Amino acid sequence: MLQNWLFKKVDNGSLIIFRIFFGILISLESFGAILTGWVRRTLIEPTFTFSFIGFEWLQPLHGNGMYFYFVIMGILGIFIAIGFKYRWSIILFTLLWSAVYLMQKTAYNNHYYLLILISFLMCFMPANSYASVDSRLEPSLRSNSMPAYVKWIIIFQLFIVYTYAALAKLYGDWLDLSIIEILLRGKASYPLIGDFLQHTWVHTIIGAMGILFDLLIIPALLWKPTRNWAFGFAIFFHLFNSIVFQIGIFPYLALAFTVFYYPPEVIKKRFFKQKEFYTGNEMRIPLYQHWILLCCGLYFIIQLILPVRHFFIADDVLWTEEGHRMSWRMMLRSRSGTIQFVVVNKDTGAKTIVPSNLYLSPKQLEKVSCYPDYIWQFAQYLKKEYSARGQQISVFAKAKVSINGRPLAAFIDPSVDLAAEKWDHLRHHKWILPSPPKTREER
Repeated sequence: MLQNWLFKKVDNGSLIIFRIFFGILISLESFGAILTGWVRRTLIEPTFTFSFIGFEWLQPLHGNGMYFYFVIMGILGIFIAIGFKYRWSIILFTLLWSAVYLMQKTAYNNHYYLLILISFLMCFMPANSYASVDSRLEPSLRSNSMPAYVKWIIIFQLFIVYTYAALAKLYGDWLDLSIIEILLRGKASYPLIGDFLQHTWVHTIIGAMGILFDLLIIPALLWKPTRNWAFGFAIFFHLFNSIVFQIGIFPYLALAFTVFYYPPEVIKKRFFKQKEFYTGNEMRIPLYQHWILLCCGLYFIIQLILPVRHFFIADDVLWTEEGHRMSWRMMLRSRSGTIQFVVVNKDTGAKTIVPSNLYLSPKQLEKVSCYPDYIWQFAQYLKKEYSARGQQISVFAKAKVSINGRPLAAFIDPSVDLAAEKWDHLRHHKWILPSPPKTREER
């Protein structure tokens, strides 16, 4: 019976050690964002920040405020790792990290979104019941067991991430290795491995392993005969990604998740001095079980629907980008483009070509030149700026975009006043011109 399986008590060693790893990693992410200059470049220096549409009210703090913001998140990560005021720490971190994610998307990364989801789930988990400051200060919290559904929620979330990532790679530019060649071309200057990464046979291995790893890693870790082999390959795979693609803490977070696949005696033997295994087989179904099942069901329905929403939006997501984010479409495209914004004064008819580089950082300009939501948002920003000067304007864009090294193609309808357009998260925007026809070689 499903309820018996989900609510059966199991040892909580995997959750406890994951809490420690997770706290350390998010602390490193937060402090590292300051030390590497990410906070300065992304949140302090730009005069205009591209937030997620609908969250424009979320703006970076003035002056050096964002440094203090990230220091607080780093400290919260330490608190989570040691299990001090855990519930408040994880809730506050989740809110602060979610706000950072939503207030800027110039540096969008899939693992930022995954951090929100995992942090949110950890808010509801008894991760401070063992090996924590909280359990020492309040012995009644101490427990070496947890409901089995805690483990399976994490595993199913990861199964969704990896499965959708694998399925998204089953398209032409990945299968013919062209996008892999583009992604690795910029790594040619790397010492020792730069030249090695340019070989076609290396691209072939990376292409095949990228799909097979995402598709099989969860089943392989769950099955005992393949578990250690899968773990060994996961170490190689994630360290390779960390070194070559430099994607922050994600490879190490992915490795931290593997503690959920090993038996508790293995986890506690490796990581804990006191080997207090939970050996009972207690079944404790709470009175609010239906609420747990309902909330989990709704959560995972959303997680299953979001990555496929682009199928219900006209044209190819690779071209339009509509429905791309939060769908685990990782490392699938390289975009570049050119754009020119023209402002027309409605009263005088005077036309002005906007010097975008005066408003935007190089990274922002790179995004504005080829992503439709950035283009629309900048048009709205110009409308607001000129309105503050007492001018009513129209904003037009002449844009061309190249996807995965293809020739530049017209991207935005230059006759549409973008300042007058509305944004719809679930529908196609007709001012995005149709994707160019595929050549015979691409069919």
